[in-house]
Order: sequence, then structure tokens, then C-alpha cells
Amino acid sequence: MAEVSDVLMSVLSTIRVPRPGDRVHKDECALSFSSPESEGGLYVCMNSFLGFGSQYVDRHHTRSGQRAYLHISRTRKAPKEDDENSGSGDPPKKKPTRLAIGIEGGFNVEQEQYEEEVKVVLFPDRQEVTSDDLATMPDVVRERVSLAMAGLMSADSVSHTLQVQQWDGEVRAESRHAVELKQLNNGTKIPPSGWRCEVCDLQENLWMNLSDGRVFCGRRYFDGSGGNNHALLHFQQTGHPLAVKLGTITPDGADVYSYDEDDMVLDPKLPEHLSHFGIDMMTMEKTEHTMTELEIAVNQRVGEWEVIQESGATLRPLSGPGLTGMKNLGNSCYLNSVMQVLFTVPDFQSKYVSNIDKIFNEAPSDPTQDFKTQVAKLGYGLLSGEYSKPAPDPGEGSEPSSEPRGDQVGIAARMFKALVGRGHPEFSTNRQQDAQEFLLHFINMVERNCRSGVNPSEAFRFLVEERIVCQQSQKAKYTQRVDYILQLPVPMDQATNTEELQEAERRREEADSSGAPAPAPVRACIPFTACMAALSEPETLTDFWSSAAQAKTTATKTTRFASFPDHMVIQVKKFTFGQDWVPKKLDVSIDVPDTLDLTALRGTGQQPGEELLPEVAPPPLMTPDVEVKAPVLDDSTVSQLCEMGFPLEACRKAVYYTGNTGIDAAMNWVMGHMDDPDFSSPLVLPGTSSAPGTTPTESISEEHLATIVSMGFSRDQATRALRATSNVLERAVDWIFSHLDDLESMEVSEGGRSAAESEGSREPPPGPKVRDGPGSKSTVRGREWVQFELDV
Repeated sequence: MAEVSDVLMSVLSTIRVPRPGDRVHKDECALSFSSPESEGGLYVCMNSFLGFGSQYVDRHHTRSGQRAYLHISRTRKAPKEDDENSGSGDPPKKKPTRLAIGIEGGFNVEQEQYEEEVKVVLFPDRQEVTSDDLATMPDVVRERVSLAMAGLMSADSVSHTLQVQQWDGEVRAESRHAVELKQLNNGTKIPPSGWRCEVCDLQENLWMNLSDGRVFCGRRYFDGSGGNNHALLHFQQTGHPLAVKLGTITPDGADVYSYDEDDMVLDPKLPEHLSHFGIDMMTMEKTEHTMTELEIAVNQRVGEWEVIQESGATLRPLSGPGLTGMKNLGNSCYLNSVMQVLFTVPDFQSKYVSNIDKIFNEAPSDPTQDFKTQVAKLGYGLLSGEYSKPAPDPGEGSEPSSEPRGDQVGIAARMFKALVGRGHPEFSTNRQQDAQEFLLHFINMVERNCRSGVNPSEAFRFLVEERIVCQQSQKAKYTQRVDYILQLPVPMDQATNTEELQEAERRREEADSSGAPAPAPVRACIPFTACMAALSEPETLTDFWSSAAQAKTTATKTTRFASFPDHMVIQVKKFTFGQDWVPKKLDVSIDVPDTLDLTALRGTGQQPGEELLPEVAPPPLMTPDVEVKAPVLDDSTVSQLCEMGFPLEACRKAVYYTGNTGIDAAMNWVMGHMDDPDFSSPLVLPGTSSAPGTTPTESISEEHLATIVSMGFSRDQATRALRATSNVLERAVDWIFSHLDDLESMEVSEGGRSAAESEGSREPPPGPKVRDGPGSKSTVRGREWVQFELDV
């Protein structure tokens, strides 16, 4: 032990006690998904506080020279049986009673119980030092090492701060109608049981209106069950706002719904309101599930795949390479689905997984902040099969179980999620996100990090050719743009079951008017070929500025492929806007063909004898006190947005930041940025004067600069983005993602100045590299075609 004490004394200066702000990685390996629960435990460097699994700790010791590591090992305890099944006397595991996480009555995030062992391990000989061993060592060693151990164990780990925090989905507000609710003196008295809907005699999901005591069935659920909407129809006819769910009344309260406020609410005068109709809530017992319990049941079934699999079917779990599951971090289904699909593409496999040893050897001192390292780590985790093994049953003896437990260890991509979401206004949050938007965001990050090497995102990259024909002069204009996702419209008028839909609508209207049970919903069936035909249909542009006529006129625009990618990602645009401009989802069924043939949509370029529109710029656009010379914005798209009631400057920004790609993209931008503080501020274009109140030499936030630089951009590029967006970080990040081609010319020299500044005669950078393959390929079965359709 004296030898170990001498070693500790020699490395004492490298052992640190975590301070506030230090990043402590004690739950996840920086290079793998090993954790303290994994075989071999986790080694935490007592200087850098980076965690490493047993297969990578020697590598870190060799590269860094660090010798002292805190070894944390956890072993899962056998679960205790409920007292209803055994005589142990322990209380049974409580079922959740509210839709919440991490608080009393909610879902328990600490479901597993572990025995933990902590000790210091000294490398390279792996000498072990326990807390008992420290008691026999010199005071200076004992105090310093004990403080470091205690500090590491008490510090919040980085992964802990990224986990699902306390979340309460059951925060009900007091109804504004409750205190002054008027109740009719109509003599109605409600019996303690035997309730039925007054219209359809339904005996479940019954709601009593607190104004008149009438009893009706509740809303019809998404699957056709629940009720026939008679309580809702009663509110629409009478305006009586509050209803209580019969069967949920107990001395502690009941479910109260406000139809006027369209939400579950609290009624502080509920005992009084119930007593008015002869109900003594102190004697009532619950006979039906509350709305919270129903929501919990749905969430639990989703976790068990009951919603998306055959009811009652026995599913046999799979394991092995390429069959690794990813844990949902509470809001990460969009990220999980995208990354699992991407790593079925050979380009991503060869870029990150096949070269994983080289990537890890070249990783910086803090690999948790390196994009390439974390992508390689995730890819290897998904494909290797190391985390796709049935979890052992707790308390197993020496003999293996005849049947697997039925679940996987899986991987939780917390470190990856934090890195790719850093600085992004949406993906850095715990809110649900769109899979298509995340795919584009991730591709942007891949593009930035693969400027000088093989770029796997080229597998999705293709060129779109747009041909605009001036109807007055019949002259044409051709443009090409890069895209990664094919967005398909859904032509509802092309449904193959139109008669069935019309009949279903007629039956629904009859049921609503007569109070009869509603018929089962019918889904529109849209052929995939109809979606493709809608994509190829010419689009009419009004108020098009014709350089030939030097005036606004009408034009037609057709969209074709200038190249075909190796893998086509298709987004079916199931969301549309109603007449009130409220987004709504189309309930449609689209059958994907076994073979996708796009050859008829290949662009042909300028036709023989076809004249092109002259390259003459339209009159310059103006902002207050600023003359904007370039680029040219599509006036027709700006006008269409303005006609919808959006501010002019917001419309101009939408067209600019979506690259003049049409009304749909601009509308999506508007809907996604309506809450921006500068939503209606004047558009400031790069290369022009700044907006009123700013100057080109205005001080740029160093914090904003550091955030953008940490994403892989140079200081010059970050400065340019911030100046172009009035020093607003979120807008600067959006701007920089939209101008990657422009930024390619800003290669930074060793002196810190961009090459664009130092080389005035520099040639413009070449266009983006695209592959061009055949226009006909197999679809999902051969993994030659990828479709994202994820509702989150």
C-alpha cells in the first residue's frame, strides 16, 4: 500500500476537484456507449472529467498521460415483488396517476435499482484504491483524493442535464366560468349510478353538463371509440361551458372539461355544483378511467408497440449487428429515426464506421465536442451489435435463462443530440421536432465538416432544373438549384375511392344531425403516381417580371430533375392550410410502388430554337433608407405572402432565406419564424448597408461569435453572418446555413484573414458536386430509396 501511496503522491497535482461549470462525463463514455452499468464499468479521468469504457481508457491514458481515474461500476439489483404477489411486506410498485415525469404520481424515471462500487484506479498498472485504503494514507493524499472522489460523485453529469427533466403534463388551470357558473333550477337530480347518454343510450364516457344536469356521451376518439360527440353538440346548441365526467367523481375531485376553453380545467366550487343536482361527491367512488389515466395508457401502449403492431401479436425481439434500438430521450424520436435510416446508407457507413479507428486516433483532446467522433460513435453503436443483445434477467444464477428477457441494452444518444443541437433554436430544446427539418440540419453539419474529404451527403444531393416561360414573349429562363429532399404534394382530388369518401361524408352528416353513432372514418387513397404527376404539373406565376417585356406578366414554371441521386429522400406533404390558415393534416393513404421511375421527369435544358430571356435585372428593391442591389427576390412570391396578411419585410425575408424556391418553402419559413423578435424588421442583405440603427463597425457579440465558431466556421464567417442579421444569433445561424456556397470562398489563411479578402482576382468556387444515376430504382425493399414519414 506504501507503493500505491507514493504513486498517488506523485500524481496528486493532476487530480482536480470539480468546480461549478466543469463538464463531468460520469454516465457515458466519450467514444462508446459504455456506462457504469456496462461490463467493466466506466473510468472517469480525475483531471479532465471525461469518461471512458474499459476498451478506451488505456488509449486515453497513453495519449494524455493521465494516471488517476475514478472507476464507477453499477450492478442492477433484482426487482422486489409487489406485496400482492409475495409476503415481503414491501409496498407494491405504484402505477402513474398523472401524466408527468420525475414527480410524485408521475412516471418514475429511476425504475432500476443498482448497487454502486467506486474506487480510484492508477494506470498503467491498474492499481486500485478504495475509500478504506485512503484512510491509511498520509493526510494530504487522503484529503485531496477524498475531496475529488466526493466532488465527482456529487457533481451533476452532463448526460443528467440532458435527460428528460421534471415534466408535468397535468397542469390544469381554474376555469374562468367556474366561480360565476349559472345552474338551472330545473329539478334535475342525477342518480348515483345507471347513467346513459340521453341521445344514443351509450353507457361509457358520459359527461354531465354542470349548467343543466343533462348527461351525454363524450367525444369520439381517433380510433372511432369513445363516444358520439353528443356532449359537444349540446354545448354548441346551448353554450353551457362546463361538464364533469361521471364515473370519475370521488371525494378528491373529478374530471371537469370546459368546452369554451377547450381544455381540462379545475372547478373550485365542484362540490357545490354537483350538490345542485343531488350528487354528494363525498360518497362517490370512481368507476371509469380519468382522462389522465387514458392518456397514460396510450403512452404506455406506444412504448410497447401496441399502437403500431397487430393487437395481441407476440413479437419476437431481434438482436445483432444493424438491429440496435435507440432509446427515446423524451423528444428524440425524430433524431432516432433519421440516424437509424442514414446508417443504412453505404456512404455513411464507409465514412464513419469503417474509418472509426482513424477517426478516434485523430480526435481532439475533448472528443465529446468533435462532430466526426460523435457521428462515428453513433454509427458504430448502431451497426456493431455490441448494444443489441438481450439484457440479462436481474438475479440470474450461473445457468443462463432459456428465454431472452426480450429487450435490448440499446443506446441513448444524449452526447450526440447535445452536440448537433448546440446553438440551434429548435434542436437544442426538449420540444418535439420534425424529422425532415432535422435531416436537412444534419446534412448541413455533414457538409461543413466534410469540405476537404469524402462527403456522404452526396448520396442524397441532386440538381433541380426550373424552366420559366414568359407567356408574353414566349422566351424562357433556366435555373438550377441543389436539393436533398423531394417534396411531393398530395392531390386530394385524385383519390381512387372518391365515391366511398362521399358516402362516408354523407353518413357522417346524417349522424351529426340525427344524433346517431358516427360511422367509422374512411381514409382517402391517393396513388403515388398522382403525387408525382402533381409535382410535374406546370405552375402559373402571376406578376412575373419579364426582362424581355420589361414589365410584369404571367409565366409558367415547370420543375424537373437535372440529376438523379443514389438515394432519393421523399417527403409527402401531408400538412396543408385551411381557409383560416390554420395548419391541418391530411388523412390519406399512399401506396409506395416497388419501383420508382423518374426518368420522365429529367430536365432537358434549352430546347432547339428556344430563345432565352435576356439577363436584365428588374428595378432594385428598396428598404427604408437603404438601397438593396442584390439578390433579386421573386416579386410574385412576396406578393402572395403579403396578400395573406403577413408584413412586407417578413415576406421578403421568407423569400430570401428560402432562396426564391417558391411559395410553399416561403410559407413554411414564415410559420416557423413568426415568433422571432425581428420578424417584421427590415431585411438586411449581405453586401449592403446595415439596417437603421446599426453600422458595419458595430460591436459584434463575442459570445455569439464563439457559439458560431464552435460549429466549425471561421471568425470571419461568423462575423459576416452576425452583421448580415443585425447581431441576432438565431438569425445568424439560419443565415449561415443558407449561404454555405458563398462561405466556401472565405477560406481562412493562417494569418486569420479570409482568402476572399486577400485574393481579389480569385476565381469563383466550382458548383456543388452531384452524382447522376438512372431515374428508375427499387424502393424500400432494396434500401435504394428512403422515405421519411414521421408524425411527432
